[in-house]
Amino acid sequence: MNANQNIAILGSGNIGLSLAKGLVTANICTPGQVILTRRNIEALEKYEEQGYQTTTANLKAVKKADIVVLAVLPQQLNKLLEEIKPAIKSEKQLLISVISGVSCEDIRRQLEVNVQVVRAMPNTAIAIGQSMTCIATDNGTPKNVNLVKSLFNTVGVTIQINEELMTSATALCACGIAFFLRSIRAASQGGTEIGFHAQDALRMAAQTAKGAADLLLQLSSHPEQEIDKVTSPKGCTIAGLNEMEHHGFSSAMIKGIKFSAEKAGELYQEE
Repeated sequence: MNANQNIAILGSGNIGLSLAKGLVTANICTPGQVILTRRNIEALEKYEEQGYQTTTANLKAVKKADIVVLAVLPQQLNKLLEEIKPAIKSEKQLLISVISGVSCEDIRRQLEVNVQVVRAMPNTAIAIGQSMTCIATDNGTPKNVNLVKSLFNTVGVTIQINEELMTSATALCACGIAFFLRSIRAASQGGTEIGFHAQDALRMAAQTAKGAADLLLQLSSHPEQEIDKVTSPKGCTIAGLNEMEHHGFSSAMIKGIKFSAEKAGELYQEE
């Protein structure tokens, strides 16, 4: 972004606000270049004090913006697009959608204009700059795709995928945060049952999970390679793993991800 450009984030909830803070922290733009919209404008008071532009008027925000981030719920999207349609300038603006289950074509169809749309699917770790964000488009230029990557790289890591995989990305990365948190919670409860105080067990389980993830990311290793390093013949690790598998641990995770992907693909249709 250059100093003359503005970015409007329509629907400034947790994802939108985290993105705004990431952009400013990384010096991609200044607070004054970011327009935040929300129906409950009082929730944006502290951001206004920090220099961000805030408003309840989505149409007004889009008129001033070069980049427009759509960050509302799928059920709210059609009403929002109808509201901002008069302000869309297809030759000058880029739309970024973080909305589950909504294709680039869906957005253009509702707007009735051939504007460039890039989809981004971050997760709630965006709040601490550790999001896994998937990027996809059907008509965005390489320049605009790289721009979107640069925006979301300020709040984590990005990967570009085919658009038909975006619903799957929702299940694996966005919903996946909850799946891994539940597994950490279960591990901490197991820790409490074998003798640790709940607070200590949770800290131990969370750090162990973080270490396991870093082994894969930093060493470019495969999970089974790292599992083999900690399992020994007739040992306690393999005994515990096999007991979990007897009760469907891996199967349950796989089935949950598949079911979430199916549900994610239906969210916009339920509008």
